[in-house]
Amino acid sequence: MAVFMVGMAGSVFGLARQSYLTEAVPLYFRARALSTLGGVNRIGVFIGPFAAAGAIHFLGTQGAYWVGAVAAVGAGILSFQVPDLALRSSGSSGSGGSGGPAGRGPEDAPAPTVLGILRSHARVFRTIGIGVLLIAAVRATRQAVIPLWAQHIGLDPTATALIYGLSGAIDMLIFYPAGKAMDTWGRRSVAVPCMLIMGAGLGLLPLAGGPTGLLLAALLIGFGNGIGSGIVMTLGADFSPSPGRPQFLGIWRLLADLGTMGGPGLLAAVTALVSLSAGIGATAVLGLLGAAVLWRWVPGRKARAAASVGQGPPPAG
Repeated sequence: MAVFMVGMAGSVFGLARQSYLTEAVPLYFRARALSTLGGVNRIGVFIGPFAAAGAIHFLGTQGAYWVGAVAAVGAGILSFQVPDLALRSSGSSGSGGSGGPAGRGPEDAPAPTVLGILRSHARVFRTIGIGVLLIAAVRATRQAVIPLWAQHIGLDPTATALIYGLSGAIDMLIFYPAGKAMDTWGRRSVAVPCMLIMGAGLGLLPLAGGPTGLLLAALLIGFGNGIGSGIVMTLGADFSPSPGRPQFLGIWRLLADLGTMGGPGLLAAVTALVSLSAGIGATAVLGLLGAAVLWRWVPGRKARAAASVGQGPPPAG
């Protein structure tokens, strides 16, 4: 029960912060803001285990849970200090979207429903949404394959932790340049290389027979994931309508969550049927497939520039 509560709370919190930043920051700065949000989350993921380890040393295993509880309460207190945004009409929203009839304000329009958003944006969900699902699948799987392959080749836990930590460090350090690149050259300039590099790193991982090879593959995977910091949230913000943004982003997050579940599931299934190296290879194929989908459907720089001058969200393809 506690796991479900934490999961639901995390989903709501993630959706709220993405929706807030999407409204609060101007379009020309959006990718940098959301990649910074993703980067800050990475910093927390990197620091959290060390804080938990220190608490465990003094308080035992329960200390780790106290660290999480204190962090959650602290985040809640800080959230209360964030001012609410003034409601804006759809015509002034940074992401575009079609407004209502002349003379009719957004407060007079019926509230969008999840089913209505799903129908009206079905093309986006079945094109770029599939790319987002593949991104999430590869990202979720990469967290498992490094320690699994390290154990497979006989590395001790200390070496495994060091390699995993270095991969996480490079992932954590490059989030802002990734956002700058997205704002400058378009979302495709980051989305496609992110998946190509992670796919290449995963494809090279089964070739690693020792710590050096594993480290190089892990660093490549970490770099690929790092340059994609905030890409899922940025694409969701770009295509989210106003009104209807919370409903759209909720569906967007569901697609990402499906990928997060499906990626490790594919790894486990292929590993059970064939081998661990085959399972990792299948994940690498997902990365390459995701790169192809994103290249095909993520708008280029010209489409993004058109949206920035008020012509609505970019076309999906």
